[in-house]
Amino acid sequence: MKHVLLLNLHQKYEGFANGNLTRDLLKEAKTFFLNHGYEVRETTIEEGYDVAEELEKFQWADLFFVQSPVYWMGLPWLGKKYIDDIFSGGANTVTYTSDGRSRNDPSKTYGSGGLMGGKHYMLSFTYNCPESEFNNPQGFFEGMSVDEANIALHKTFQFCGVTPYPSYAVHDIYKSDFDINGALNGLQDHLKNTL
Repeated sequence: MKHVLLLNLHQKYEGFANGNLTRDLLKEAKTFFLNHGYEVRETTIEEGYDVAEELEKFQWADLFFVQSPVYWMGLPWLGKKYIDDIFSGGANTVTYTSDGRSRNDPSKTYGSGGLMGGKHYMLSFTYNCPESEFNNPQGFFEGMSVDEANIALHKTFQFCGVTPYPSYAVHDIYKSDFDINGALNGLQDHLKNTL
């Protein structure tokens, strides 16, 4: 049986970012994974977490599905703290052994010391920013894609040997005509077309 860890990296700001969309997207993802033969475990960082328990989940999982809002062009600070706690906490046991370099073997380059080879991850983001700002040389992100704008999180997983699946993103979430069903159906289609 395949194992997926659903990571809810939402951080609540009362009246502004309550986490409902993150919750709904994760519910949709969970339904997909259960219907496709995955065993599912979950972490909601706002509820607190134990590093040792999380590392056990990381060792168990074949796939990490990360759902997060983007605040000020990156993860919420609580999400970044979780990533730092878990990836650092797994040094020499679950996540990585070293930065990969070796004085005796120049073929071993920086970022090749990960312990999570064979595992995959998928990032799913929610943005207030319109989709038109990405992949647009005149846009706010100066031509960058969603993945390029989130390179730090991608590189964290890469450092530990984890392989990416294509990311998913929902845009313009505060617009009055925001289509929640379109966002949920889009995630279902993305998962079907990717996995």
